[in-house]
Amino acid sequence: MRKYILFDHDGVLVDTEFWYYEAGRRALADLGLTLDKDQYLRGMSQGSDTWAQARAAGIDERTISRQRQIRDDFYQEYLRTEAIEIEGVAEALAELSKYVRMAIVTTAKRADFELIHEERQIKHFMDFVVVREDCQLTKPHPEPYLIGLKRFGATKEEALVVEDSSRGLKSAVAAGIDCAVVHNDFTKSHDFAQAAYRIETLAELKDIILRAG
Repeated sequence: MRKYILFDHDGVLVDTEFWYYEAGRRALADLGLTLDKDQYLRGMSQGSDTWAQARAAGIDERTISRQRQIRDDFYQEYLRTEAIEIEGVAEALAELSKYVRMAIVTTAKRADFELIHEERQIKHFMDFVVVREDCQLTKPHPEPYLIGLKRFGATKEEALVVEDSSRGLKSAVAAGIDCAVVHNDFTKSHDFAQAAYRIETLAELKDIILRAG
């Protein structure tokens, strides 16, 4: 039986992927640029950021930095006002906590993560959280998940990663950890051929964990 689960955050535990895109779309629109959803998803799968298009258009870094802050403000506004719950997550984590230790490994910024979890009951199931500021390199690089393994003192074989994007899947595979990809409407077009498991909801993880025994 696997002893540890390393969860991605956005799109896995909370439904935030669309709102991060929408915040970036609005910030780029201020510059007269259009952020197409398919274009964004392609960049996301390759680990490129929202601002590649702006740089290609010759927009200077000072302006990009200003718009990045505007994007972050838009995103936090959405986090405060939009429904981002994923049905059944808390119940699935409560059940899984009987069998495994769990942590979150995310590229979310600490400020966004803390805002999301001010009044939610997800964090208390976790041993620790790895956020963007804890890593020198972000997904699809393996560093975030290798940090997670190190904090648990776990081997790759003892752990399972849960992701919803090809960027996160690539990070897990590069770290040598099996990955279960959970369905997310926003990222469903990504390539998940390297996933060890495909699931519709987190409730299915219990069977995977017990089967691994």
